[in-house]
Amino acid sequence: MPFRRTTLTLGLAVAATLALGACGSGSNAATATQAGGGKIDVVASTNVYGSIAEAVGGDAVDVHSIIDRPDADPHSYEATAQDKLAVSKAAVGIENGGGYDDFFSRLASGVLDPAKVVNASELSGLDKGADFNEHVWYSLPAVSTLADELARRFAALEPAHARTFTANAAAFKEGLNGLEAKLSAVKSAHPGATAAITEPVPLYLLAEAGLVNKTPAAFSTAIENGSDVPTAVLHDTVALMSSGTVDLLAYNEQTEGPQTLEVKKAAQTAGVPVVDFAETLPAGDSYLTWMGANTANIARALTHSKATAK
Repeated sequence: MPFRRTTLTLGLAVAATLALGACGSGSNAATATQAGGGKIDVVASTNVYGSIAEAVGGDAVDVHSIIDRPDADPHSYEATAQDKLAVSKAAVGIENGGGYDDFFSRLASGVLDPAKVVNASELSGLDKGADFNEHVWYSLPAVSTLADELARRFAALEPAHARTFTANAAAFKEGLNGLEAKLSAVKSAHPGATAAITEPVPLYLLAEAGLVNKTPAAFSTAIENGSDVPTAVLHDTVALMSSGTVDLLAYNEQTEGPQTLEVKKAAQTAGVPVVDFAETLPAGDSYLTWMGANTANIARALTHSKATAK
Protein backbone atom coordinates (compact mmCIF):
# COMPACT_ATOMS: atom_id res chain seq x y z
CA MET A 1 0.00 0.00 0.00
CA PRO A 2 1.41 3.43 -0.83
CA PHE A 3 1.98 5.87 1.98
CA ARG A 4 3.22 9.35 2.68
CA ARG A 5 6.95 9.83 2.67
CA THR A 6 8.81 11.52 5.51
CA THR A 7 10.54 14.84 4.95
CA LEU A 8 14.08 15.16 6.31
CA THR A 9 15.49 18.66 6.75
CA LEU A 10 19.06 18.96 7.99
CA GLY A 11 21.01 22.21 8.06
CA LEU A 12 24.70 22.96 8.30
CA ALA A 13 24.55 22.78 12.09
CA VAL A 14 23.39 19.17 11.84
CA ALA A 15 26.16 18.34 9.41
CA ALA A 16 28.67 19.78 11.83
CA THR A 17 27.19 17.71 14.64
CA LEU A 18 27.52 14.60 12.50
CA ALA A 19 31.19 15.29 11.87
CA LEU A 20 31.92 15.78 15.57
CA GLY A 21 29.79 12.83 16.65
CA ALA A 22 31.35 10.45 14.14
CA CYS A 23 34.86 11.41 15.26
CA GLY A 24 34.06 10.95 18.94
CA SER A 25 31.88 7.86 18.91
CA GLY A 26 34.26 5.26 17.57
CA SER A 27 33.22 2.30 15.48
CA ASN A 28 32.89 -0.54 17.97
CA ALA A 29 30.03 -1.37 20.31
CA ALA A 30 32.13 -1.16 23.47
CA THR A 31 33.06 2.44 22.72
CA ALA A 32 29.44 3.28 21.94
CA THR A 33 28.25 2.00 25.31
CA GLN A 34 30.63 4.35 27.10
CA ALA A 35 28.97 7.46 25.65
CA GLY A 36 25.99 7.17 27.98
CA GLY A 37 28.01 6.91 31.19
CA GLY A 38 28.41 3.13 30.99
CA LYS A 39 24.91 2.55 29.66
CA ILE A 40 23.99 1.19 26.24
CA ASP A 41 23.05 4.08 23.98
CA VAL A 42 19.86 3.31 22.06
CA VAL A 43 18.21 5.51 19.45
CA ALA A 44 14.63 4.78 18.39
CA SER A 45 12.65 6.33 15.56
CA THR A 46 9.64 6.94 17.83
CA ASN A 47 8.90 6.87 21.54
CA VAL A 48 6.86 3.72 21.00
CA TYR A 49 10.03 1.79 20.28
CA GLY A 50 11.89 3.82 22.88
CA SER A 51 9.44 2.64 25.54
CA ILE A 52 9.90 -1.00 24.51
CA ALA A 53 13.68 -0.59 24.66
CA GLU A 54 13.42 0.90 28.16
CA ALA A 55 11.21 -1.94 29.32
CA VAL A 56 13.77 -4.52 28.18
CA GLY A 57 16.95 -2.60 28.97
CA GLY A 58 15.92 -1.05 32.26
CA ASP A 59 18.60 1.04 33.97
CA ALA A 60 21.29 -0.34 31.67
CA VAL A 61 20.14 1.62 28.62
CA ASP A 62 20.03 5.29 27.71
CA VAL A 63 17.28 5.78 25.11
CA HIS A 64 16.81 8.70 22.75
CA SER A 65 13.50 8.68 20.87
CA ILE A 66 13.61 10.88 17.79
CA ILE A 67 9.86 11.44 17.73
CA ASP A 68 8.75 11.83 21.33
CA ARG A 69 5.75 14.15 21.15
CA PRO A 70 2.20 12.81 20.87
CA ASP A 71 1.30 15.66 18.49
CA ALA A 72 4.13 14.91 16.03
CA ASP A 73 3.37 13.33 12.67
CA PRO A 74 6.10 10.83 11.71
CA HIS A 75 5.17 11.29 8.06
CA SER A 76 6.37 14.91 8.02
CA TYR A 77 9.02 14.95 10.71
CA GLU A 78 12.02 17.29 10.49
CA ALA A 79 15.08 15.97 12.29
CA THR A 80 17.18 18.06 14.67
CA ALA A 81 20.87 18.32 15.44
CA GLN A 82 20.26 16.42 18.69
CA ASP A 83 18.74 13.56 16.71
CA LYS A 84 21.78 13.34 14.46
CA LEU A 85 24.09 13.32 17.46
CA ALA A 86 22.07 10.57 19.15
CA VAL A 87 22.31 8.41 16.03
CA SER A 88 26.08 8.92 15.84
CA LYS A 89 26.48 7.74 19.47
CA ALA A 90 24.13 4.74 19.33
CA ALA A 91 25.10 1.14 19.91
CA VAL A 92 21.59 -0.01 18.96
CA GLY A 93 19.09 1.63 16.64
CA ILE A 94 15.42 0.72 16.34
CA GLU A 95 13.30 1.60 13.32
CA ASN A 96 9.83 0.54 12.29
CA GLY A 97 10.81 0.07 8.66
CA GLY A 98 8.36 -0.75 5.91
CA GLY A 99 8.69 2.84 4.64
CA TYR A 100 7.04 4.30 7.73
CA ASP A 101 10.05 6.10 9.22
CA ASP A 102 12.36 6.68 6.28
CA PHE A 103 13.86 9.63 8.13
CA PHE A 104 15.65 7.14 10.40
CA SER A 105 17.51 5.36 7.63
CA ARG A 106 18.51 8.72 6.17
CA LEU A 107 19.81 9.89 9.52
CA ALA A 108 21.68 6.64 10.06
CA SER A 109 23.20 6.45 6.58
CA GLY A 110 26.97 6.52 6.86
CA VAL A 111 26.75 7.06 10.61
CA LEU A 112 25.26 3.96 12.22
CA ASP A 113 26.33 0.50 11.09
CA PRO A 114 23.25 -1.19 9.56
CA ALA A 115 24.11 -4.29 11.57
CA LYS A 116 23.31 -2.30 14.73
CA VAL A 117 19.81 -1.38 13.54
CA VAL A 118 16.76 -3.48 14.43
CA ASN A 119 14.06 -3.20 11.76
CA ALA A 120 10.74 -4.09 13.40
CA SER A 121 8.98 -4.74 10.10
CA GLU A 122 11.63 -7.18 8.89
CA LEU A 123 11.71 -8.89 12.27
CA SER A 124 7.92 -9.13 12.62
CA GLY A 125 7.26 -12.13 10.39
CA LEU A 126 4.21 -10.33 9.03
CA ASP A 127 3.30 -10.61 5.36
CA LYS A 128 5.03 -7.66 3.68
CA GLY A 129 3.23 -7.99 0.36
CA ALA A 130 1.50 -5.26 -1.64
CA ASP A 131 -1.08 -4.63 1.10
CA PHE A 132 1.43 -4.56 3.96
CA ASN A 133 0.27 -2.50 6.93
CA GLU A 134 3.52 -0.98 8.19
CA HIS A 135 2.18 0.00 11.63
CA VAL A 136 3.67 -3.12 13.18
CA TRP A 137 3.81 -1.79 16.76
CA TYR A 138 0.07 -2.45 16.93
CA SER A 139 0.82 -6.16 16.41
CA LEU A 140 1.41 -7.63 19.86
CA PRO A 141 3.12 -10.79 18.51
CA ALA A 142 5.50 -8.60 16.48
CA VAL A 143 6.33 -6.55 19.57
CA SER A 144 6.95 -9.74 21.54
CA THR A 145 9.49 -10.83 18.94
CA LEU A 146 11.10 -7.40 19.10
CA ALA A 147 11.48 -7.64 22.89
CA ASP A 148 13.39 -10.90 22.56
CA GLU A 149 15.66 -9.42 19.88
CA LEU A 150 16.44 -6.39 22.02
CA ALA A 151 17.27 -8.60 24.99
CA ARG A 152 19.65 -10.56 22.79
CA ARG A 153 21.32 -7.42 21.43
CA PHE A 154 21.66 -5.78 24.82
CA ALA A 155 23.12 -8.99 26.30
CA ALA A 156 25.75 -9.12 23.55
CA LEU A 157 26.80 -5.57 24.45
CA GLU A 158 26.65 -6.01 28.24
CA PRO A 159 26.99 -9.73 29.05
CA ALA A 160 27.07 -9.01 32.80
CA HIS A 161 23.43 -7.90 32.60
CA ALA A 162 22.23 -10.67 30.26
CA ARG A 163 19.99 -12.34 32.84
CA THR A 164 18.38 -9.02 33.70
CA PHE A 165 17.62 -8.28 30.05
CA THR A 166 16.11 -11.74 29.60
CA ALA A 167 14.00 -11.34 32.75
CA ASN A 168 12.86 -7.86 31.69
CA ALA A 169 11.83 -9.14 28.29
CA ALA A 170 9.94 -12.04 29.89
CA ALA A 171 8.06 -9.65 32.21
CA PHE A 172 7.25 -7.38 29.29
CA LYS A 173 5.98 -10.32 27.25
CA GLU A 174 3.85 -11.44 30.18
CA GLY A 175 2.18 -8.04 29.97
CA LEU A 176 1.62 -8.59 26.25
CA ASN A 177 0.11 -12.00 26.99
CA GLY A 178 -2.33 -10.35 29.37
CA LEU A 179 -3.41 -7.92 26.67
CA GLU A 180 -3.83 -10.75 24.17
CA ALA A 181 -6.06 -12.56 26.66
CA LYS A 182 -8.21 -9.46 27.01
CA LEU A 183 -8.47 -9.06 23.24
CA SER A 184 -9.45 -12.71 22.94
CA ALA A 185 -12.18 -12.11 25.52
CA VAL A 186 -13.43 -9.13 23.50
CA LYS A 187 -13.54 -11.31 20.39
CA SER A 188 -15.56 -13.98 22.21
CA ALA A 189 -17.95 -11.44 23.72
CA HIS A 190 -18.59 -9.62 20.44
CA PRO A 191 -18.57 -12.14 17.58
CA GLY A 192 -18.96 -10.58 14.16
CA ALA A 193 -18.07 -7.08 15.37
CA THR A 194 -17.10 -4.56 12.71
CA ALA A 195 -15.12 -1.35 12.50
CA ALA A 196 -14.48 1.57 10.19
CA ILE A 197 -11.09 3.29 10.17
CA THR A 198 -9.62 6.56 9.00
CA GLU A 199 -6.20 4.95 8.50
CA PRO A 200 -4.81 1.39 8.89
CA VAL A 201 -2.83 2.37 12.01
CA PRO A 202 -4.64 0.14 14.58
CA LEU A 203 -5.74 -2.67 12.25
CA TYR A 204 -3.55 -5.38 13.81
CA LEU A 205 -5.03 -4.69 17.24
CA LEU A 206 -8.58 -4.49 15.88
CA ALA A 207 -8.12 -7.79 14.05
CA GLU A 208 -6.89 -9.48 17.22
CA ALA A 209 -10.09 -8.27 18.92
CA GLY A 210 -12.02 -9.94 16.11
CA LEU A 211 -13.21 -6.80 14.33
CA VAL A 212 -13.72 -6.82 10.58
CA ASN A 213 -12.77 -3.65 8.70
CA LYS A 214 -15.73 -2.34 6.63
CA THR A 215 -14.10 0.87 5.36
CA PRO A 216 -13.89 1.51 1.62
CA ALA A 217 -10.21 0.87 0.88
CA ALA A 218 -9.99 3.99 -1.30
CA PHE A 219 -10.89 6.15 1.71
CA SER A 220 -8.23 4.93 4.15
CA THR A 221 -5.63 4.77 1.37
CA ALA A 222 -6.22 8.39 0.41
CA ILE A 223 -6.08 9.56 4.02
CA GLU A 224 -2.86 7.62 4.62
CA ASN A 225 -1.33 9.10 1.47
CA GLY A 226 -2.31 12.62 2.50
CA SER A 227 -4.43 13.04 -0.62
CA ASP A 228 -8.04 14.08 -1.14
CA VAL A 229 -10.64 11.36 -0.89
CA PRO A 230 -12.72 11.09 -4.09
CA THR A 231 -16.16 12.61 -3.57
CA ALA A 232 -18.03 9.36 -4.18
CA VAL A 233 -15.79 7.45 -1.80
CA LEU A 234 -16.23 10.07 0.92
CA HIS A 235 -20.01 9.91 0.42
CA ASP A 236 -19.96 6.11 0.80
CA THR A 237 -17.83 6.30 3.94
CA VAL A 238 -20.05 8.92 5.55
CA ALA A 239 -23.13 6.85 4.66
CA LEU A 240 -21.50 3.78 6.23
CA MET A 241 -21.69 5.47 9.63
CA SER A 242 -25.50 5.48 9.60
CA SER A 243 -25.88 2.07 7.92
CA GLY A 244 -26.10 0.12 11.16
CA THR A 245 -23.28 -2.17 9.99
CA VAL A 246 -20.38 -0.56 11.88
CA ASP A 247 -19.79 -1.03 15.61
CA LEU A 248 -17.03 1.56 16.07
CA LEU A 249 -14.93 4.11 14.21
CA ALA A 250 -11.17 3.84 14.80
CA TYR A 251 -9.91 7.39 14.43
CA ASN A 252 -6.30 8.48 13.92
CA GLU A 253 -6.26 11.78 15.77
CA GLN A 254 -2.74 12.68 14.63
CA THR A 255 -3.70 13.04 10.96
CA GLU A 256 -7.05 14.72 11.40
CA GLY A 257 -8.39 16.76 8.49
CA PRO A 258 -11.69 18.03 7.05
CA GLN A 259 -12.59 14.69 5.49
CA THR A 260 -11.85 12.59 8.56
CA LEU A 261 -13.75 15.13 10.66
CA GLU A 262 -16.75 14.74 8.36
CA VAL A 263 -16.72 10.99 8.89
CA LYS A 264 -16.25 11.44 12.64
CA LYS A 265 -19.20 13.82 12.83
CA ALA A 266 -21.35 11.35 10.90
CA ALA A 267 -20.37 8.58 13.32
CA GLN A 268 -21.23 10.71 16.35
CA THR A 269 -24.57 11.68 14.84
CA ALA A 270 -25.37 8.02 14.17
CA GLY A 271 -24.32 6.96 17.66
CA VAL A 272 -21.29 4.97 16.46
CA PRO A 273 -18.60 5.06 19.18
CA VAL A 274 -15.39 6.82 18.11
CA VAL A 275 -12.17 5.34 19.49
CA ASP A 276 -9.06 7.50 19.13
CA PHE A 277 -5.77 5.87 18.21
CA ALA A 278 -2.38 7.53 17.92
CA GLU A 279 0.86 6.72 16.12
CA THR A 280 3.11 7.76 19.00
CA LEU A 281 3.04 7.20 22.72
CA PRO A 282 0.93 9.63 24.79
CA ALA A 283 2.91 11.62 27.36
CA GLY A 284 3.49 9.69 30.57
CA ASP A 285 2.47 6.29 29.18
CA SER A 286 4.51 3.15 28.70
CA TYR A 287 3.87 0.84 25.76
CA LEU A 288 1.93 -1.61 27.92
CA THR A 289 -0.25 1.00 29.63
CA TRP A 290 -0.99 2.59 26.25
CA MET A 291 -1.99 -0.68 24.61
CA GLY A 292 -3.94 -1.57 27.72
CA ALA A 293 -5.94 1.64 27.36
CA ASN A 294 -6.49 0.97 23.65
CA THR A 295 -7.75 -2.52 24.45
CA ALA A 296 -10.09 -1.22 27.15
CA ASN A 297 -11.41 1.46 24.80
CA ILE A 298 -12.23 -1.14 22.14
CA ALA A 299 -14.09 -3.28 24.67
CA ARG A 300 -15.97 -0.27 26.04
CA ALA A 301 -16.99 0.91 22.57
CA LEU A 302 -18.29 -2.51 21.56
CA THR A 303 -20.25 -2.86 24.78
CA HIS A 304 -21.78 0.57 24.15
CA SER A 305 -22.53 -0.31 20.55
CA LYS A 306 -24.30 -3.52 21.56
CA ALA A 307 -26.30 -1.71 24.24
CA THR A 308 -27.36 0.99 21.75
CA ALA A 309 -28.41 -1.63 19.21
CA LYS A 310 -30.80 -3.10 21.76
